[in-house]
Amino acid sequence: MKSEYLRVGVITTTHGVKGEVKIFPTTDDIERFDYLKTAYIDTGKELKKVTVTGVKYFKNQAILKFEEINNINDVLCYKGKDLLVSREDAVELEEGEHFITDIIGSKIVTDEGKELGILDDVMETGANDVYVVKDELGKEILLPAIADVILNIDEETMTITVHLLPGLID
Repeated sequence: MKSEYLRVGVITTTHGVKGEVKIFPTTDDIERFDYLKTAYIDTGKELKKVTVTGVKYFKNQAILKFEEINNINDVLCYKGKDLLVSREDAVELEEGEHFITDIIGSKIVTDEGKELGILDDVMETGANDVYVVKDELGKEILLPAIADVILNIDEETMTITVHLLPGLID
């Protein structure tokens, strides 16, 4: 079942004394914060709705100001918490793109019909993503998310068809 909310970042620390927070982005496009109006902080107990009133950038992080938080003391408790957006506020995906959360748990099957395991994680590297597949024994298989390897992703059946290039797995 698809999650109603998608993580766009993690609150790493405070910035200044007026309640601004530094966000480590977990989105492909850091500039998506420029257009973010409403977000949710996952407190662990509930989702706290916040309105974004300011965005700036420093190094690889976004610095956000929320209308509801105006003091450093009010934001300290959110360090390490996820910043989410509702699915309808998510960025538009291009053809063939998928939200990672929607494909985790997919069954990985080769183009020859052999079951490899379940997609456990996606590592985001500079060049291309790497799919972390766990087989029935818990062993990890790493597959580069490139067109020659990932042939088809079917979100409906939660199945990913792959082609194993020579030397990719033992």
